[in-house]
Amino acid sequence: MTVTAAIVLAAGEGTRMRSSMPKVLHQFAGKTFLERVMASVGALEPATLAVVVRHQGERVAQEALAHDPDALIVHQDEIPGTGRAVQCALAELGQDGVPDGPIVIVASDMPLLDADTLESLLDYHRTSGDDATVLTTVLDDPTGYGRIIRDHDGDVLKIVEQKDANSSELAVHEVNTSVYVFEGKVLKEAIADLDADNAQGEFYLTDALKAAKDSGKVGAFAAPDALRVEGVNDRVQLAALAKAYNLRVCEAWMRRGVTILDPANTWIEDDVTIGRDAVILPGSFLQGSSVISKGAVVGPYTTLIDAVVDEGATVERSRVQSSHIGAHATIGPWAYLRPGNELGRESKAGAFVEMKKAHIGNGTKVPHLSYVGDADLGEHTNIGGGTITANYDGVHKNHTTIGSRVHIGAGNLFVAPVEVGDDVTSGAGSVIRHDVPDDAMVYSENAQHVVDHWKPAWERD
Repeated sequence: MTVTAAIVLAAGEGTRMRSSMPKVLHQFAGKTFLERVMASVGALEPATLAVVVRHQGERVAQEALAHDPDALIVHQDEIPGTGRAVQCALAELGQDGVPDGPIVIVASDMPLLDADTLESLLDYHRTSGDDATVLTTVLDDPTGYGRIIRDHDGDVLKIVEQKDANSSELAVHEVNTSVYVFEGKVLKEAIADLDADNAQGEFYLTDALKAAKDSGKVGAFAAPDALRVEGVNDRVQLAALAKAYNLRVCEAWMRRGVTILDPANTWIEDDVTIGRDAVILPGSFLQGSSVISKGAVVGPYTTLIDAVVDEGATVERSRVQSSHIGAHATIGPWAYLRPGNELGRESKAGAFVEMKKAHIGNGTKVPHLSYVGDADLGEHTNIGGGTITANYDGVHKNHTTIGSRVHIGAGNLFVAPVEVGDDVTSGAGSVIRHDVPDDAMVYSENAQHVVDHWKPAWERD
């Protein structure tokens, strides 16, 4: 069904998060609360998507517009409450009159709210003929939530916030999720006379349901999955929700043929892709849009951020960001691949190797204790331990090129810009400042001096 408008409530400070950052900008599985909620609401294709901001409003508005440049930003005034937020939004939406049709209202602190749940709510609203419909769920522990109070026929009578509830109302386990559908004209009338006569001294949107019931029919739709509509008020709830959701994500990948030895200690974000027969070992964090191909082994204790790991590759105890690891390559342990690396088939970045914007050819090995930055290495080249490409001259990042089938001795230093040809061998400890042609041997002399019977100054007579 057509959604006339959607209103995302993102004005609150979220004081219980104890944070200098607005609650809606906290991260959940790699995306902010606001981004996730806007994506779900946007999937309904509303004619207008309004985001109401107040606390650090410019910062929240910037995040909203980064996700959807067409979003309507509504600034709530100093009058507090969700009811006031909707009043401000309707004033913007209704400059030419409040639009007819359903208006969806959602809180922005529900990071798992999904489009399927919203579609089900809308379908129920349409088929039931309600003037207003609230999305509810039943919780074992409803502490902190507004309670759904029904009449003898099971219809919604009112919603009572916890601070305003009596003992019998507090015993109710069906709670308000802060997601609603109102018919446009009903919503306009329902919020017209809101007041702040409550424990919080705020304009409650829940009071609008009582007003809507006086003039029409108010229904409730129970969310089929309570996890999808769980809100986050503090960091304890955030951690618990993130853990519960991540276990579902891991289980889904395991059922698709991925081995995850310890789901409780493996974290996988939503946009990650994993191939069949891949193995994810404990302590791994798979983030962003990382792609792990079939048969690859990741971990233990590995972080991938927007990385691509091809078939059969191994990444152990390493951090890899925005890099491409070729088939059957070996990374780690304790490698650090900064953005922009491209490693070929059967290549290696070994223990305590750091790379940045390095292109490593097929079969080329950088076994250990080396830094390769802003460099191109050909195929089947071996880099001796302790080798460094000195790419920064204080102003520019300069480039190093090393050809194929090259054997670099231990402890070499390449002072970029410099180019080394194919089939070159370098001596240990060489400082290479100038280009080297193909089929050459290169070394730099560092004379060794021995001082017999030497003692430090404090031991001398």
